[in-house]
Amino acid sequence: MANQLSRLDQVFAALADPTRRAIVMRLCGGEASVGELADPFDMALPSFMKHIHVLETSGLLLSEKSGRVRTCRLSPDALLGAEDWFQQQRAIWEARLDRFEAYVMKLKKEKERAAARRPSRTTKRKGS
Repeated sequence: MANQLSRLDQVFAALADPTRRAIVMRLCGGEASVGELADPFDMALPSFMKHIHVLETSGLLLSEKSGRVRTCRLSPDALLGAEDWFQQQRAIWEARLDRFEAYVMKLKKEKERAAARRPSRTTKRKGS
């Protein structure tokens, strides 16, 4: 479990940066060389490679070197842990909201019952 959380933390940390999210989005369209990925960004290649390294460490990106060209591709399986986590969170919050809705409805019914028991102000009292 601790290893899963560590991997999940790495995935979320990797996706927290807009440059890395842009790299992931670009790789959704297919594999690309590091040079192609780096081209739209105004940064030195060593700085860009740090982003690649973070994505590789998180498991979101796989790369292989062929000659002088390093080609990267997306590894969507790394997102399965995040997807599972989101589904668990959704189930927890939906259950909480369902309980809250039931509580509000209970309060509403109690208020309606109390209002029905109270004598109306428009009815005249005896002896008036």
